[in-house]
Amino acid sequence: MTSRPDRRSPAMPTVTMIGGGQLARMTHQSAIALGQCLRVLAGSADEPAAQVSANVVLGSHNDLDALRAAAEGAVALTFDHEGVPLHLLQALEAEGVNVRPPSTALHFAQDKLAMRLRLSELGLPIPDFADLSGDSSEARATLIAFGDAHDWQIVLKAVRGGYDGRGVWLTDSRAEALEVFDAQVGGDAVLMVEQKVAMVRELSAMIARSPYGQGAAWPVVETVQRKGQCAVVVAPAPGLSAERAEEAQQMALRLADELGVVGAMAMELFETVDGTLIINELAMRPHNSGHWTMDGAVTSQFEQHLRAVLDYPLGATSARSDVVVMANVLGAEQAPSMSMDERLHHLFARMPEAKVHMYGKGERPDRKIGHVNIVGLAGETITDVRERAERAAHWMSHAEWTDGWDPHAA
Repeated sequence: MTSRPDRRSPAMPTVTMIGGGQLARMTHQSAIALGQCLRVLAGSADEPAAQVSANVVLGSHNDLDALRAAAEGAVALTFDHEGVPLHLLQALEAEGVNVRPPSTALHFAQDKLAMRLRLSELGLPIPDFADLSGDSSEARATLIAFGDAHDWQIVLKAVRGGYDGRGVWLTDSRAEALEVFDAQVGGDAVLMVEQKVAMVRELSAMIARSPYGQGAAWPVVETVQRKGQCAVVVAPAPGLSAERAEEAQQMALRLADELGVVGAMAMELFETVDGTLIINELAMRPHNSGHWTMDGAVTSQFEQHLRAVLDYPLGATSARSDVVVMANVLGAEQAPSMSMDERLHHLFARMPEAKVHMYGKGERPDRKIGHVNIVGLAGETITDVRERAERAAHWMSHAEWTDGWDPHAA
């Protein structure tokens, strides 16, 4: 474990973020604007946040000594992922470290079964589910009974650790579900099972909450998933009634308050075929569904997260346009021969309105290496703005224009 010296002015408080990924990198950008230097605990010096922060501790989030070194002198310790073992956070809290969100809240983002049980206690809308932990033969019998009850339209999930489609298995038959169960339980995974929700789309309600209890909610957005991970976000969610949007925001704010969340929180939802809302997942940190706020909202999710963990008054969350679209730049199956620098050059020449955020990550298939935000102009349709955002992101991934445009011929 090594550290880089802190060169910032001592006048402003230090916030430590555990994890050196793109969320920490973008949080660091907001920290600079607030006169701070975000300290990050990164696994290596080439991680996205470690590339840009002047205050880096190199070490593992599974190492208590590394966590202590990162937390030393900081007014708050927060996260760009939910992977820190809970017992280590509890040890830090016992030593007086200000962990935000606290371990008591983060537990529900780490453990999907605990989250489902708590949401059920609170009377919030969730899919029907069953616990498949414990004795494997009993769990197998529980799965069979649950599958029969739901005509085998079910989803198997790892209780801990899954994200971006990993640790989630959508099955359509008894044989397929049992094959997944046997393979995963044989590998010591702990599983749960949920009813497959008949939905028309996925939504996300991003909110933030301060230790003082102040809450703020951004417009509810629609998220478009491909290959199990977010590809596009449309803000606000098109066609969502004001009543449904407020319902989602209020559920998220209430849940954050009940769990004691501090910082940004994403509540991912299903909008069902009959128009109701069902809670899917929680993330207690900045989230991909909130990247549009960097250019499309008065206060970005990253600035708001810092405001919350520092217990500053929260910023305004209104959108700057009637439509904002974010499209992820995802690594192509084969990385283009054209350099990223040249791709950026051509994108700006053709689409000067595009706001590009690259993460300093190497290209590999389907990896999130950046995103593009397009803030709609007055009178523009959602279709037009979304097409431009996706066209720009595809160009940055593949060095090819989806409409066949040739930058050299032009």
